[in-house]
Amino acid sequence: MISWVIGSGGLLGSAIQRSIHQHGNEIFTPPFRFRWKDHNGLKHQIEAATASFRTFVGNNDHWTIYWAAGIGNMSSSQAELESETRALSWLRNFVSLQPQEFQSRGSITFASSAGAIYAGSSEEIITETTADAPTTAYAKEKIRQEDLLKTFALERNAPSSLIARISTLYGPGQAVSKQQGLVAHIARCIIRNRPINIFVPLDTIRDYIYVDDAASMLTCASDNFNRAEKTKTIIVASELPTTIAEIVATYKRLTRKNPRIFTSTTALSNVYKPQILFRSLNELNIKHYRRTSLPVGISQVIASEKRAYAQSAL
Repeated sequence: MISWVIGSGGLLGSAIQRSIHQHGNEIFTPPFRFRWKDHNGLKHQIEAATASFRTFVGNNDHWTIYWAAGIGNMSSSQAELESETRALSWLRNFVSLQPQEFQSRGSITFASSAGAIYAGSSEEIITETTADAPTTAYAKEKIRQEDLLKTFALERNAPSSLIARISTLYGPGQAVSKQQGLVAHIARCIIRNRPINIFVPLDTIRDYIYVDDAASMLTCASDNFNRAEKTKTIIVASELPTTIAEIVATYKRLTRKNPRIFTSTTALSNVYKPQILFRSLNELNIKHYRRTSLPVGISQVIASEKRAYAQSAL
């Protein structure tokens, strides 16, 4: 199996690459970094990289492209969200121009957002059978991106598609620029002795999954996906409900400090319901993966943020 991880420099993409290496599979790396904000340049880069990937794969191997290039977030403008969808459509189009024999040996695994897509659901426990309930432009664009790949997969000899709807990711190295990631935000504030602004109630329940756990489940699901199905949607989650108050308490124990918490509201505060619980019904053998405990995961985040802070002070 040969894999190409698009978004390999990000939180999830880098973890997917680590997981692929652990399984001993080969990884394709384009000879250039994608210029995501350069509209015309990016299109040509995706075209060139897709052609290079086909050559790299050769005539015999099966392949997987992982799309983990989530440049959008809840605060993104419609134009920013559409630029991400446009980039994905370019990839799909350039893959479709490759020989059908190459296409039929491949699969595209797409990292999507469970929390966003099911945000408006009234179901107590959300599974793959739960109806989509988007409440934001971000969630609606994610569904649009999923549909691009699902439609493509149903074409004759086209690559199959595995849609992985992931719960709330956290882990070392979460980008500051994306303005998301509560676990990393708390660590940064504690290390810098700053107040912590939280825009939802402390009893809000979410499913937090450590990024390496999510990546292991994702690559396992991709490896075990029956490509004859053509397209499949799964939920990747820890399945452990956690309140924000529990996260704050864990930081208190680990740092022996009392975080200065300030709660307030924004336009996005009421977008998500107070409680989101996930249970996956898929049969792709991901249940046996060990879940990283919250204290261990937060310890890793604290260590990473301390290193970043020390380097910034040099």
